[in-house]
Amino acid sequence: MKIHLSDDGVPLYQQVVQQIRHRILSGQLSGGDEMPAIRTLAEQLRVNPNTIARAYRELEQAGLVEKRRTRGTFVSSSPTSMSAKGKREAIEPAIDQLLVLSQGLGVDAKELSQWILRRDEELQRKRGETS
Repeated sequence: MKIHLSDDGVPLYQQVVQQIRHRILSGQLSGGDEMPAIRTLAEQLRVNPNTIARAYRELEQAGLVEKRRTRGTFVSSSPTSMSAKGKREAIEPAIDQLLVLSQGLGVDAKELSQWILRRDEELQRKRGETS
Protein backbone atom coordinates (compact mmCIF):
# COMPACT_ATOMS: atom_id res chain seq x y z
CA MET A 1 0.00 0.00 0.00
CA LYS A 2 1.44 3.36 -1.05
CA ILE A 3 1.27 5.93 1.72
CA HIS A 4 3.27 9.14 1.65
CA LEU A 5 4.42 10.48 4.99
CA SER A 6 5.68 14.00 5.46
CA ASP A 7 7.28 15.89 8.29
CA ASP A 8 4.76 18.74 8.17
CA GLY A 9 3.89 18.46 11.85
CA VAL A 10 0.87 16.18 11.44
CA PRO A 11 1.43 13.04 13.54
CA LEU A 12 2.38 10.03 11.43
CA TYR A 13 -0.55 7.90 12.59
CA GLN A 14 -2.97 10.69 11.56
CA GLN A 15 -1.39 10.85 8.11
CA VAL A 16 -1.90 7.10 7.77
CA VAL A 17 -5.52 7.39 8.95
CA GLN A 18 -6.28 10.26 6.55
CA GLN A 19 -4.83 8.50 3.53
CA ILE A 20 -6.49 5.16 4.22
CA ARG A 21 -9.82 6.89 5.00
CA HIS A 22 -9.60 8.73 1.69
CA ARG A 23 -8.91 5.49 -0.19
CA ILE A 24 -11.87 3.75 1.43
CA LEU A 25 -14.34 6.59 0.93
CA SER A 26 -13.22 7.21 -2.66
CA GLY A 27 -13.66 3.53 -3.51
CA GLN A 28 -9.97 2.80 -4.07
CA LEU A 29 -10.33 0.25 -1.26
CA SER A 30 -13.52 -1.81 -1.18
CA GLY A 31 -15.42 -3.61 1.53
CA GLY A 32 -13.72 -6.89 2.33
CA ASP A 33 -10.29 -5.83 1.06
CA GLU A 34 -7.55 -7.07 3.35
CA MET A 35 -5.35 -4.40 4.90
CA PRO A 36 -1.59 -4.97 5.14
CA ALA A 37 -0.45 -6.52 8.40
CA ILE A 38 0.66 -3.96 10.97
CA ARG A 39 4.29 -5.09 10.89
CA THR A 40 4.36 -5.23 7.10
CA LEU A 41 3.04 -1.69 6.68
CA ALA A 42 5.28 -0.40 9.47
CA GLU A 43 8.33 -1.87 7.75
CA GLN A 44 7.25 -0.48 4.38
CA LEU A 45 6.81 3.02 5.84
CA ARG A 46 9.80 2.70 8.16
CA VAL A 47 7.79 3.59 11.25
CA ASN A 48 7.20 1.95 14.60
CA PRO A 49 4.50 -0.77 14.46
CA ASN A 50 2.69 1.10 17.27
CA THR A 51 2.10 3.94 14.80
CA ILE A 52 0.25 1.65 12.40
CA ALA A 53 -1.58 -0.12 15.25
CA ARG A 54 -2.85 3.26 16.48
CA ALA A 55 -3.97 4.23 12.95
CA TYR A 56 -5.81 0.93 12.53
CA ARG A 57 -7.51 1.39 15.94
CA GLU A 58 -8.77 4.82 14.87
CA LEU A 59 -10.01 3.45 11.56
CA GLU A 60 -11.75 0.61 13.41
CA GLN A 61 -13.39 3.02 15.87
CA ALA A 62 -14.61 5.07 12.89
CA GLY A 63 -16.18 1.93 11.41
CA LEU A 64 -13.95 1.91 8.33
CA VAL A 65 -12.06 -1.30 9.06
CA GLU A 66 -12.74 -4.35 11.18
CA LYS A 67 -10.43 -6.82 12.83
CA ARG A 68 -11.10 -10.48 12.26
CA ARG A 69 -9.44 -12.56 14.92
CA THR A 70 -6.48 -14.49 13.53
CA ARG A 71 -7.32 -13.39 9.97
CA GLY A 72 -6.23 -9.74 9.96
CA THR A 73 -7.77 -6.33 9.36
CA PHE A 74 -10.24 -5.76 6.55
CA VAL A 75 -12.09 -2.80 5.05
CA SER A 76 -15.61 -2.73 6.46
CA SER A 77 -18.33 -3.83 4.09
CA SER A 78 -20.10 -0.47 4.20
CA PRO A 79 -18.91 3.02 5.13
CA THR A 80 -22.50 3.72 6.20
CA SER A 81 -21.69 1.66 9.27
CA MET A 82 -19.24 4.39 10.27
CA SER A 83 -19.86 6.11 13.56
CA ALA A 84 -21.21 9.65 13.50
CA LYS A 85 -17.80 10.83 14.67
CA GLY A 86 -16.08 8.92 11.87
CA LYS A 87 -18.41 10.40 9.26
CA ARG A 88 -17.84 13.90 10.61
CA GLU A 89 -14.06 13.43 10.61
CA ALA A 90 -14.20 12.18 7.03
CA ILE A 91 -16.26 15.12 5.77
CA GLU A 92 -14.84 18.02 7.81
CA PRO A 93 -11.68 18.53 5.70
CA ALA A 94 -13.81 19.02 2.57
CA ILE A 95 -16.13 21.38 4.45
CA ASP A 96 -13.14 23.38 5.68
CA GLN A 97 -11.83 23.75 2.13
CA LEU A 98 -15.27 24.78 0.88
CA LEU A 99 -15.65 27.37 3.64
CA VAL A 100 -12.23 28.89 2.96
CA LEU A 101 -13.05 29.11 -0.75
CA SER A 102 -16.52 30.58 -0.21
CA GLN A 103 -15.28 33.11 2.34
CA GLY A 104 -12.58 34.18 -0.10
CA LEU A 105 -15.30 34.76 -2.69
CA GLY A 106 -17.50 36.66 -0.24
CA VAL A 107 -20.19 33.99 -0.04
CA ASP A 108 -21.69 33.72 3.45
CA ALA A 109 -22.53 30.44 5.16
CA LYS A 110 -26.30 30.86 4.74
CA GLU A 111 -26.03 31.31 0.98
CA LEU A 112 -23.55 28.44 0.76
CA SER A 113 -25.98 26.21 2.67
CA GLN A 114 -28.73 27.03 0.18
CA TRP A 115 -26.43 26.16 -2.73
CA ILE A 116 -25.49 22.87 -1.11
CA LEU A 117 -29.13 21.92 -0.56
CA ARG A 118 -30.02 22.86 -4.14
CA ARG A 119 -27.09 20.85 -5.50
CA ASP A 120 -28.04 17.87 -3.36
CA GLU A 121 -31.56 17.95 -4.84
CA GLU A 122 -30.09 18.05 -8.37
CA LEU A 123 -27.84 15.08 -7.64
CA GLN A 124 -30.73 13.13 -6.10
CA ARG A 125 -32.81 13.75 -9.26
CA LYS A 126 -29.93 12.62 -11.50
CA ARG A 127 -29.49 9.44 -9.46
CA GLY A 128 -33.21 8.78 -9.78
CA GLU A 129 -33.04 9.18 -13.55
CA THR A 130 -30.15 6.73 -13.92
CA SER A 131 -31.59 4.07 -11.60
